[in-house]
Amino acid sequence: MIDPLKAGEAYRKVQEAVNQGAGVLLGGTYEKGLFAPTILDKTTPEMRVNREEVFAPVISVTPFDEFDEALRIANDSDYGLQVGIFTQDINRVMRAFEEMNVGGVIINDIPSFRVDHMPYGGVRGSGTGREGPRYAIEEMTEPRLLVINRDGGIN
Repeated sequence: MIDPLKAGEAYRKVQEAVNQGAGVLLGGTYEKGLFAPTILDKTTPEMRVNREEVFAPVISVTPFDEFDEALRIANDSDYGLQVGIFTQDINRVMRAFEEMNVGGVIINDIPSFRVDHMPYGGVRGSGTGREGPRYAIEEMTEPRLLVINRDGGIN
């Protein structure tokens, strides 16, 4: 991460999580204004790395026992950009899509996966609107309608 202020903020959130019991599997360093990509394990839903958007290359791994618990943990947030779920169970896919309060559900890939024709964006505190050329144009356009009934009008 290049922005020294944002890098320092991300580093502080990671260090806070470590002080609360998270482990660093990779990265977690901050040197000369650069924050290294970081993977944390043993995080909890209460940690700021999970409750707030970090806006840095940080992945947190939170253990869970049941799929329902994973859905609950992910939904218990002020944010809802996208979620990535790794499963071969189509019933879990459909439940996640129906129950997740997010802008997109990505199956068997990371939640930042996107292509231009997809409506990429979030709900709740993760912004408004959608990215992608079509959706950006829709955001900048005010639809209007004109209907003329030439046979039934008043003279």
